[in-house]
Amino acid sequence: MEEETNMADDQDDTVDDTVDGGAKARRILTEIAPHSWEHPADKAALQALRRIPVFDDILRKIFGFMTERAFRLAFQASAVKVSEKQYPKVYAIYKESLKTLDVQKEYPLFISQTPIVNAGAWGMEQPFIILNSGTVRLLDDDELAYVIGHEIGHIMSDHVLYKSMTMILLNLATMGFPIVGLAARAILVALLEWQRKSELSSDRAGLLTVQDPQVVLGTMLKMAGGGSGDEADLQEYIMQAEEYREGGDVVDQVFKVLNLLAQTHPFYTIRVNELRTWIESGDYDRIIRGEYARRGEPDPAYQDDLTAAATAYADDAKELLGTMTDAAKRMGSDFVSGFKR
Repeated sequence: MEEETNMADDQDDTVDDTVDGGAKARRILTEIAPHSWEHPADKAALQALRRIPVFDDILRKIFGFMTERAFRLAFQASAVKVSEKQYPKVYAIYKESLKTLDVQKEYPLFISQTPIVNAGAWGMEQPFIILNSGTVRLLDDDELAYVIGHEIGHIMSDHVLYKSMTMILLNLATMGFPIVGLAARAILVALLEWQRKSELSSDRAGLLTVQDPQVVLGTMLKMAGGGSGDEADLQEYIMQAEEYREGGDVVDQVFKVLNLLAQTHPFYTIRVNELRTWIESGDYDRIIRGEYARRGEPDPAYQDDLTAAATAYADDAKELLGTMTDAAKRMGSDFVSGFKR
């Protein structure tokens, strides 16, 4: 296939996904730049993370303890590398996903015998992808393509370095390792906050891989509940997600935040709402039409985007602080009232 050089030609580039027995054309997003899909909160959180004074020092100390090779070996020792001969169906899905996002490099892909439905992109200088066997068993071909595209998105957006650091710090903290002092724990909290935001960016990359919103939202439903497609109703789950976003009083809003603090991923209800918002904004359709930034192109709006995102991020923090203050006053008032009775 000849290399395309303009938007009109990009629109004609398609790949036929015939893994599941029926052809499904997907637009090849030629030379798409990752910042075309990245969530503003992801950019803002990463910017805030890099402003932590001891951030680089802590990373250097961790690098000295955990080398790239040791890290890779720790993940790969008990997994099976996917290829034309090992899990060939998964390999075919992987190849088509790379083609759709126009990724030339093929990163090592492994399947690990783990019943928990999850996946991850890890590594520092040489990224690789791990699929848990529970994920492969639960999802159909299109749903698996979304998960693989999600992980490819992490790699394309250079998330893997900080995701790896988050995992290492979590493991060291669990083991009580002395390097995880107060400074490192503060960085861990910041890393977890950023990682939750980064998942929103990669959800968009996964959608661009399968190019079917119903598939992506249905995958989130499956991964949240663990059931098959005929056991759950997507519209009911979307309503549940809406109720979670809109419902509850002030105290409930505080608990929603507190429940997230130790999580590496946002809850699926949050991810469903965020992805639907992106689709409804029209950005997804514009990218599918070929209206997106190409790799290597200057992005004059990038700094403005970061500034706006950082402002929104700060506003969210102020709103949270105000909400928690109001909730504390309310609970204190209720306590005093009850005591007086």
